[in-house]
Amino acid sequence: MQTPVRRIAVAVAAAGMLPLALTACSDSGSKDKSSDSSSSSSSSSKDKASPSEGTSAMSEPFGPGCSSVPKEGSGSFDGMAKDPVATAASNNPALSTLVTAVKKAGLVDTLNNAQNVTVFAPTNDAFAKIPKADLDKVLNDKATLTKILTYHVVGQKLAPKDLANGSFPTLEKSKLMTSGSGESYKVNGSANVVCGNVKTANANVYLIDSVLMPKS
Repeated sequence: MQTPVRRIAVAVAAAGMLPLALTACSDSGSKDKSSDSSSSSSSSSKDKASPSEGTSAMSEPFGPGCSSVPKEGSGSFDGMAKDPVATAASNNPALSTLVTAVKKAGLVDTLNNAQNVTVFAPTNDAFAKIPKADLDKVLNDKATLTKILTYHVVGQKLAPKDLANGSFPTLEKSKLMTSGSGESYKVNGSANVVCGNVKTANANVYLIDSVLMPKS
């Protein structure tokens, strides 16, 4: 009989072929590229256009999933930056299933009291890829749930540039892999970062579109 972790891993892998339900973000990036190409003869113009793919642009949240984040209030980017990560997530409607899981695992204080961590936070759409029966089973198995959730937490703050080709130990003790560039990143080769570089008081958060599964 398959373990809950393995059954969910298979379900997530199969669901990964489904198109994302998230809406596309604005095409401002393409506008930056067109203005950059029209001024290719000027080095100063290039310097002004390049931040769309450079360090300064990466100081702000990015990705299509960012459109689901409230513009104002405690669940907005500014609001989340004032609270520790578990509290900040509880104010973001896109992370309500994750928050439920964190509470069931008894990890609220652990995450809120952690210092300088990175959380790869599955959205509600990510959890929706898992068959309800399997998800309910894991939500009621504290040991398995804790193993899965702590696999989403890295014990250091990661900037977008750190995700280009990385391997990082998690609180679950095994490693996860990251890859990508610009504003397009993957975790373990399958989960897409849909809203990256979200700041909270004690963590950097990357919203992802699939639940990560540690090796059972």
